[in-house]
Amino acid sequence: MADLQVQRRLAAILAADVVGYSRLIDQDEAGTLAVLKERRRDILDPLLARHRGRIVKVMGDGVLIDFASAVNAVSCAVELQQQTQAANDGMAADKQIRLRIGVNLGDVVVEGGDLYGDGVIIAVRLQALAEPGGICVSRSVHEQVRNKLPYAYEDLGACAVKNVAKPVRTLRVRWEGQEAAPPPASATSPVTPSPITPSPSKLSLAVLPFTNMSGDPAQQFFSDGITEDIITELARFQQLRVVAHHSSFRYRGQDADIAHVGRELGVRYLVEGSVRRLGERMRITAQLIDAESGHHLWADRFDRDQSELFALQDEVVRTIVGTLVGRVQAAGAESARRKPPTSLEAYECVLRGDALPFDDPASGAEARRLYERAIELDPGYARAYAFLSQSEALSWIADMGPSDAALERALDLAKQAVRLDGNDSQCQANLGWTYLYLQAYDLSEHHYKCALDLNPNGAMLQAGLASYYSYVGKTDLALEHFREARQMDSFFNPTWYWPMVGIMHFIAGRYDEAIRQLSRATNMPFGVHAYLAACQALTDRPDRAADHAAALMRMRPDFSLARFAAKEPLKNPADRQRLIDGLRKAGLPA
Repeated sequence: MADLQVQRRLAAILAADVVGYSRLIDQDEAGTLAVLKERRRDILDPLLARHRGRIVKVMGDGVLIDFASAVNAVSCAVELQQQTQAANDGMAADKQIRLRIGVNLGDVVVEGGDLYGDGVIIAVRLQALAEPGGICVSRSVHEQVRNKLPYAYEDLGACAVKNVAKPVRTLRVRWEGQEAAPPPASATSPVTPSPITPSPSKLSLAVLPFTNMSGDPAQQFFSDGITEDIITELARFQQLRVVAHHSSFRYRGQDADIAHVGRELGVRYLVEGSVRRLGERMRITAQLIDAESGHHLWADRFDRDQSELFALQDEVVRTIVGTLVGRVQAAGAESARRKPPTSLEAYECVLRGDALPFDDPASGAEARRLYERAIELDPGYARAYAFLSQSEALSWIADMGPSDAALERALDLAKQAVRLDGNDSQCQANLGWTYLYLQAYDLSEHHYKCALDLNPNGAMLQAGLASYYSYVGKTDLALEHFREARQMDSFFNPTWYWPMVGIMHFIAGRYDEAIRQLSRATNMPFGVHAYLAACQALTDRPDRAADHAAALMRMRPDFSLARFAAKEPLKNPADRQRLIDGLRKAGLPA
């Protein structure tokens, strides 16, 4: 593999998260998300503009922000807490948005628009040490700001933090009018959040993101890939309820209390571990913990050559399952194993391709190159064919020309993936998705259901089947599966989820609700603008319809409403005609 260019610089990093996010989402998802969106627009974005901060990434309930100056970072943090406190006035105590914030000044590794390294890790650890409504900073920050800002600092001493070799000198920021920390729920607080109760009928388990111990931030994707593969393998066991990675990965970088994590995720058991690559050798450590008692049920260390990675993953899974499910029956572990790739480099190519943005054409070209390279390295790697099939289908969807050659290639690749490994749920689901766009509805349903049989805990698979039911007009059934996906994984939020929910409401004739859900999309590819234009036109909002039509045409000057509507896999001719009518009424070209 080519050496990566590593760029380093000094940065002031602010890490913030929402206290009790899971509880807030559980009691009122729509309301909580609306308030968070409003707070970002009205409070955070103006503060960042004034203090010259840049959002590096948004992580579920948290945000990571980059500043060139520690003074700017701390000033922004205090004002953010002050304005958040003021915005909570008049809200019920159990609905208030409260933040924890950590600020660190340190060395970071720059890769694209993202930041890695100890400078980031320490900021996240400081955030976890902060009280609700409070701010913790490192000594390096304090040295820069102590004589420049009108705040007091309470020294908490040297705090040991996870994945950082030396204790971090930590200080708590105090300012005039600061809100007092609330008493614990067991004291006088009138609100006691109800934790999620693990299902008594299944053993419940979450796999926390394995820590990258390689010393190279660019290898984070590798440890994430191993974690996701272990989650996928464990999810195959009917006796287990396995939390999807979207939920468990939100604890990345947090030194969270095991019992607290178990309560938040509603699981009895947790798996955590680390991955270290040293030359041609690798070491994986893993431990299985009872979240209620905190007792370690099993821990082990695996040292292998890199060529043995996939056998090693199977060994980790079998050991966990044997320990946890042994009293129920784990005899099916051998038959449930997925056929692994034979090439580590091919595996890495697929991980890198899958990590690229789903709806970006430039990223799509790079993803196809990576998947093709994976197949070249390992012609028997089923998942590489499945991902390449998906890339071909996406290029066909975006193309307004008359050719269906890309979709035909997608079908051939999807079939080859299933031929190579019919026990891979992702390969089965991708074939179902391809058949859906070929409008072979019975075959599509068959393969989606095969995927769910193989992995009944897959939120992505539930949402995929929901998409199928949407397009065939079974919108009530689709809504059930969309809800099931979110219940399985409350942090499940791929870029296509809300647009697909919006399309379902369009098909059901609920145009205002379709607009609401489509507008929740985290990005706006041309297809989302098409449905929004149609919905606005069909509800007699010509100006808004024209805005979306104009945005669409800027993105796709060759757009044809006839070709677009023909490609949408709508089974009912009346649904297709309504889409055509809406697009035409919005002024889009035939």
